Amino acid sequence: MVGGGRDAFIGAVHRIAARIDDQYELVAGCFSSDAEKSLASAADLGVPRAYASFAEMAAKEARRKDGIEAVAIVTPNHMHAPVAMQFLKRGIHVICDKPLTHTLAEAKKLAKAAEASGVVFALTHNYTGYPMIRQAAAMVAAGELGEIRLVQVEYAQDWLAEPVEETGQKQAGWRTDPARSGAGGSTGDIGTHAFNLANFVSGLTVEELAADLQAFVPGRRVDDNGHVLLRYRGGARGMLWCSQVASGQENGLRLRIYGTKAGIEWEQENPNYLWVGPLGQPKYRLTRNGAGAGPEAGRVSRIPSGHPEGYLEGFANIYAEAARAIIARREGTALDPAVTFPGLKEGLEGVAFVDACVRSSSRNAAWVKLNL
Repeated sequence: MVGGGRDAFIGAVHRIAARIDDQYELVAGCFSSDAEKSLASAADLGVPRAYASFAEMAAKEARRKDGIEAVAIVTPNHMHAPVAMQFLKRGIHVICDKPLTHTLAEAKKLAKAAEASGVVFALTHNYTGYPMIRQAAAMVAAGELGEIRLVQVEYAQDWLAEPVEETGQKQAGWRTDPARSGAGGSTGDIGTHAFNLANFVSGLTVEELAADLQAFVPGRRVDDNGHVLLRYRGGARGMLWCSQVASGQENGLRLRIYGTKAGIEWEQENPNYLWVGPLGQPKYRLTRNGAGAGPEAGRVSRIPSGHPEGYLEGFANIYAEAARAIIARREGTALDPAVTFPGLKEGLEGVAFVDACVRSSSRNAAWVKLNL
């Protein structure tokens, strides 16, 4: 692991997710850009091999007979590419937190390097690991909704409704600093999750968008709210709202998709339920591992219906899917076609989404194409 030391939030989430299915052992890490903090964090976690820099870690681990097979990158956005490059050139698989990088040019360069290296590259858009999201995507792909017409997705939080970055809060500090987060604030942090989720379930491709971004908190250098209109290839239309200043909202990720035959609704704060509304018929609810749920949801469910699964388990499903791909690569066997996880394609699309939103908003919400 690179990043995720003392006082870091997402590193602990990755470590829990990696352990849930007993597919990973954490044996090495550079947990901070501060060498002393990195070594102390390793001692806290009982990690046997601690490094003062990620470059040293990549070089030394690559030379060991028992060196790491994969690296988890859980740093702020601006460090994703430099860290990944060190491990990619040594043939070490990469599991990277989103977004892929903090600029589109850097994302394209990283994607080329990853493709050339031939390693497994997973991006932890964890919401695609939720069982009922897999159920929804399978229903769309099977044509149960008919031809998709409308996609509505929103991700609303309130934790940046005040200038908490000025109080020394670590997470707010780097997420509102364009040098570390990239040009997008809420668009990069949570808008990319909403964008990825809508794409994953709908199976559609956005061709152009029009974005109106705001920084409501005075002095904030990146957006904390965004309204985005989407035009999909084939004629479907969509709307995406992301906000970190929506007072009273905790983690309000919600997806609605409407086709010619039916609509579906899902919300992250009640993730074990998928509502289905057939045209002209009563709406009904599918539950995780319950009656009517399909094999796509079942293969990423761990416990019987009625027992809630959520954030950590969804995250773990991305790690488990990546593990299956890594093991297949190691053993030279065919990968089960049911295995799916976000990777370079989704990473490029996410960074291109942020880039397009910023360009559009700077031109008074003009329609722009994604620069892919």
